[in-house]
Amino acid sequence: MARICVPLAEGFEEIEAVSLVDVMRRGGIEVVLAGVNGELITGANGITVKADTDIKYVIADDLDMIVLPGGWGGTHVLAENETVQQLLRDMKAKEKTIGAICAAPFALKAAGVLGERYTCYPSVEEQIGTEGYTDKEKVVIDGNVMTSRGPGTAICFGLAIVKKFVGEETYLQLKEGLLADYC
Repeated sequence: MARICVPLAEGFEEIEAVSLVDVMRRGGIEVVLAGVNGELITGANGITVKADTDIKYVIADDLDMIVLPGGWGGTHVLAENETVQQLLRDMKAKEKTIGAICAAPFALKAAGVLGERYTCYPSVEEQIGTEGYTDKEKVVIDGNVMTSRGPGTAICFGLAIVKKFVGEETYLQLKEGLLADYC
């Protein structure tokens, strides 16, 4: 079973985090919510989520992927937190999968792990750099780096992760069951 970490920092985008976790768990993936600077983390819209563990206890060897939810507040924390940044660099060094949605590719750029091609929330590319940016795809896969656009593409992103780690059959079953024809 694949094991994926979703780091949560104050100001994370709730739709993205919860949608990703829900879809991945439905697909049979073990998801670990790792709190950055606390066990109870409040998102951008006032929803508080309890983490499974603290990010300081998460190591790359125990993971198949790390995926960062967006939200500018949370993204800035992820981009400035040395534990998160080192974990991202460790994942890249071990050639494991790295993902980010919405504003969070900014944190990947800060760690030096963003792929050559990526997508993100509109206007965030101005903070990251427009080279390699596309707004034509809901999910961009560039080697071991996966990125997605924002709240409205979170289910599609979760499905793409399930497809990669669990397979086409589970992906198609989930897509149908979620009524996600738009993915």
